[in-house]
Amino acid sequence: MDGYKVFTDTHRSVRLFGGMDPVTSKMYYVYVLRSSKSGNLYTGCTSDLRKRFIQHTSGLSPYTKGRGPYSLIYYEACLNKKDAFVREKYLKSGPGKKFLKNRIKRFLEVTG
Repeated sequence: MDGYKVFTDTHRSVRLFGGMDPVTSKMYYVYVLRSSKSGNLYTGCTSDLRKRFIQHTSGLSPYTKGRGPYSLIYYEACLNKKDAFVREKYLKSGPGKKFLKNRIKRFLEVTG
């Protein structure tokens, strides 16, 4: 049980690693945007997915400015910042791009 914290209520018992409660913990998101203009994908990481998406679509992000509009096509949630940044780095690698292609294959087929 080392490293685990158990929360119990009248209906269930939840065992969480490191005592982190995913309902109340701050989440970090790895996301993939697709440019409607070029079809290119952009992978990023943030603690506020809605705010970051608005920044991208409003041209407030220097890297993606002028390349939109964008659609959010994929995201993953992580319980800590380090895990999210490691996952972002992986998704930008060769094997990570292959994973993403397979993961969102149907979406890409339907939307072109």
